[in-house]
Amino acid sequence: MNQLEILRESLGQCDEIILDALIMRNRIVEDIMAYKEANGLQILQPEQEAKQKEWLEKRMEGRRHKDEVSDVFECIRTNSKRIQARKLFNYNIVLIGFMGAGKSTISDFLQNVFAMDVVEMDQIIAQRQGMSISDIFETYGEQYFRDLETNLLIEMQSRSNVVISCGGGTPMRECNVVEMKKNGRVVLLTAKPETILDRVKNNHDRPLIENNKTVSFIADLMEKRRAKYEAAADIIIETDGKNELEICEELVHRLRTMDEEK
Repeated sequence: MNQLEILRESLGQCDEIILDALIMRNRIVEDIMAYKEANGLQILQPEQEAKQKEWLEKRMEGRRHKDEVSDVFECIRTNSKRIQARKLFNYNIVLIGFMGAGKSTISDFLQNVFAMDVVEMDQIIAQRQGMSISDIFETYGEQYFRDLETNLLIEMQSRSNVVISCGGGTPMRECNVVEMKKNGRVVLLTAKPETILDRVKNNHDRPLIENNKTVSFIADLMEKRRAKYEAAADIIIETDGKNELEICEELVHRLRTMDEEK
C-alpha cells in the first residue's frame, strides 16, 4: 500500500467516525426534545446556541481551517434545529392577524430558532407580480389580489414545516381558511390598536390604512375583522408586552397541547 492509499484509508476512517458521531448527535437532539416535553421544560433555549458558538470559538482559536470548521458546525446546528422542528410540527404554522400584530417578527424568530422556511405571502405575491401590494390593488383590484392569496395557500399544502405569514385580509375569505387548515395550524396574533399604530405608522405599504392612521380607524377595522379572525384561529396569542421568545414559547406549548388533545 502506497502513501496515497494509506492517507485515503485514514480519511475514510475519519469519515466513519464523523458519520457515527452525527447519527449519535441527532439521536441525542431528539432525546433532549422528548425530555423537555415530558418534564414541561422550556422548549426554546437560544442561549444554548450562543454557548456552543463560544465553545467553538475558543477551541478553534489560532487553529488552521477555522472558517471551514465553523462552516461545518453551522450546518450541524441548522440541521439540529430542523430535527427539532420536525419533532414538534409535522404541519405548517399559519400566522394570521391584523397588520402590525407581529406576524413577520415571529416568523423571523421561528426561522432562526428552528431553521424553518418562511413564506411571507405579501412578499411572495409582490415578487411574483413584479409590483408592490399597493400597486396590485390599484391596477387589478382587491379581488385579483385575494385570488393570488388563495392560490398561494393551495400551493403551500404540498409542503410541511413551513411558517406561512398571511396578509391581514387573508382570513376574511372563508375559502382561504379552509385551505390554511388542510396542512396547517392557524395561530392568531393580536395586539391593541395603540400598539398596531405604533408599529405601522412609518410603513407606507399598507393600502387599507395609508390615509387613516389613527387609533380609532384601526380599532374599528380590527373589530370588523375580529369574528372571522377568531373563527379561523386554532390558538390565539396576545403579543402586547411580550418579547419574541415569550411569544414563540407560548406558541409552541399551546400547539403541542392542542396536538396531544386531538
